[in-house]
Amino acid sequence: MDNTGLASPPRPREPAQPGDAFESIDRLRILSPRRKSTAARSLDELVEEQLAHFGIDPQTTFGQTLARVSRRMYESCADIDRLWVETAETVQSLDRSDRIAYFNAKKFLSFQLAKLLDNLQRPNRRCYQSLNYSTATTASKGPYSVFDNVPAIFSANPVITRTATYVYACAEWIEDAFQGKERLLEIYSRLLNPTSIALAHHIVDLEAGPYANEYFAWNFNSGMAAIDGVLSHVLGRDDILITSRNVYGGTHQLIHHWFAKSANLEIAVETFDGYTVDDFLKAWQRALAGYADRFSAGRRAYVYLESPCNPHGYVLDVPAICREAHRLGLRIILDSTVGTPFLYTPLQRKDRAERPDFVIHSYTKDLSGSGSVIAGVVIGRNEDMFTPKGDSMNGVPWNETLFWNVYYVKGAFLNADAAFDVLQGLRTLDVRMLKKCINTQILARFLAAHPNITVHCNALPDNPNREIMKRTATLGLPAPLFTLDMGDLPREAFQRFFDNLSPTFGHMISLGQSNTIVACPALTTHSELDEKALREAGISPTTIRVAVGDEDPLDLILHLIGTARLTLDPVVPGFSEGFGSWAAARELVRTTYLDSHRKYIEAKTAQSSE
Repeated sequence: MDNTGLASPPRPREPAQPGDAFESIDRLRILSPRRKSTAARSLDELVEEQLAHFGIDPQTTFGQTLARVSRRMYESCADIDRLWVETAETVQSLDRSDRIAYFNAKKFLSFQLAKLLDNLQRPNRRCYQSLNYSTATTASKGPYSVFDNVPAIFSANPVITRTATYVYACAEWIEDAFQGKERLLEIYSRLLNPTSIALAHHIVDLEAGPYANEYFAWNFNSGMAAIDGVLSHVLGRDDILITSRNVYGGTHQLIHHWFAKSANLEIAVETFDGYTVDDFLKAWQRALAGYADRFSAGRRAYVYLESPCNPHGYVLDVPAICREAHRLGLRIILDSTVGTPFLYTPLQRKDRAERPDFVIHSYTKDLSGSGSVIAGVVIGRNEDMFTPKGDSMNGVPWNETLFWNVYYVKGAFLNADAAFDVLQGLRTLDVRMLKKCINTQILARFLAAHPNITVHCNALPDNPNREIMKRTATLGLPAPLFTLDMGDLPREAFQRFFDNLSPTFGHMISLGQSNTIVACPALTTHSELDEKALREAGISPTTIRVAVGDEDPLDLILHLIGTARLTLDPVVPGFSEGFGSWAAARELVRTTYLDSHRKYIEAKTAQSSE
C-alpha cells in the first residue's frame, strides 16, 4: 500500500512487456473491461476481447484505429508499472537534482496523458450529441461531466468535488471499487471524495514527514467524530482504557458517559494525573490490580492521551509513554489537536516504539485557523487504516482496518467544501502558530508578574511542565493555550471582570482561531466533570482558559489593564497596578518577539539541507 490509502500496483516479477507469457500480462488485465473474467492469454487477445465487449468490428477503419490505441494503452500500462517500481526503489538514493528531474519528467508525462484524454473526449462529445435525446432528457441528465473535467486535473488548488456519486467505467471495474481494489473509481461521496482524499494526503505529509509512505488518514465531519471513530475501532466490551486526566470535556463525556456505560460497552477507565512515564506506569499497575478479572477473561487495555492537553496546554512525555506502552503490548491513541504539526510531530520519531498508533486532530482548531469549518481526522499506519477486501497487510486482515470496521459503516464523512476550507487554512499554519506561540509567552509572563494571579503555563521558567515541553516541542515553544486563576476574588467581581474582557478577548467556546478566546472551563468546556474531577484537573470556579490568537499583544495587555481598572479596582483597590508599568509591557513584547524569531530562523537554517 502507498499513502493513497488504497492498494498500490503489485510489483511484477519482471515489468510486463508486450508479447510476454501469460504470467507477465496478468497485471495488464487491470485495464480490461473484463479484468475479472477475461480468458485472454496475450496482449493481442486482450485487445480483441475489448473491442468485442463493446461491439466494435475490428475490420472497420474505426475498429482498426481503436485496436492500435488500445494496444498502446496496454503497453503503456506495463511501462508505467516499471516507472512506479523504479521510482519506489531509487528515489531515496538520488541526489536532489535527480529527484527534481524525476518529478518534472513524470509531471509532464501526466500532462501528455491528460492531453490524449482531452483529445479523445472532444469527438466523443459528438457521439453523445448524436444520441438525439429530447430536451427533457438532456436537461434532466445535465452535462456529461467527463467532457469538461479533464482540465480540472491541473487546477492549482484541489477541486471541490461537490457530487454525491461518480461515473464508472464498467461492471467489473465498479465491482472492484466496492471491494476497495480500484482507486480510480470512487463510489459515493459518503465514502470517498477527491477533495477529502487530497486533504488526507496533505495532513499525512505534514504529520509524518519522511515516514509519510507508512501512514494514511481518514477525515471525519468533526473532531469528536474522529475521536469516536478510533475509540469505536479499537475498544471492545469490557476492555480497559487508560487515559490522562486532562482531556477535553467532550472527550471525557464520550469516554465516561458512553463507552463506560453498562448499556453500551461498559469499558473500565483508569485515569492518571501528571505528565511523565512514571505517572502512566502507576496507572497501569492500578489497572492490572483493579481489573484483574477482565484481563484474565482476555479483555485488552488501550491508552488514550491528549497532548498538549486542555485546558492548561501542558504536554505529556509522549515518546516515553509510547515506548513503555508498546513494551507492555498496548496501543496508544493521541489527540494532538492543540499542538498541530508545527509544534509536535509524534509520528516522525525515529524509534517507531516512541510513536503513537493513532493521531487525532480537530481540523476545526488551529489547522484551519479561522473557526469557519467543523472537521476532524485520524492518522494511522497503512495496515491499520485500509486493505482491500479479502487481503491482509503486516498481519492485519482487511476487516480489522479502521475503514471497513468503522469509517465505511458509520457515515461521519467530511464533505468536499469543508475539506477545501481546511486545505486553504493549512497554507498559513507556520506563520499563524509562530505568532500565537510568541503571544502566549508574552501574555503568560505579563499575567504571572501580577501578585494576585496564578498562571498555569509551561512558558514560565518555574513551571513543572516546562522541562518536558522544552524537550519535546519545536523550538521549545508553548502551545497557544493556558489557564490563570484569579484567586479569592468575590464571585461578582470576577464575573464582571470576565464579562468585560469583551470585545478584545472573544467570548466563544472553542480554541485555535485567529482571535484570542477566553472561557471558564468549570462552567463550559469541562462542565461535564463533577466537583472532585474539576479539582483533580486543576480547575476552579475562577479559572480562565486563554486560547491565544494572532492579535497585537499590546492591544490585549492594554485591555486587560483597563478591564481590571474598571471592574476590580473598586473591590480590590490598586489591583490594576499589580500589572506593572506600560514601558515594561512594551519591552516584554519587544524582547520576546526578537528572541523567538531569532531562534526560529536559526532552527530552520540548521534543519535545511541540499
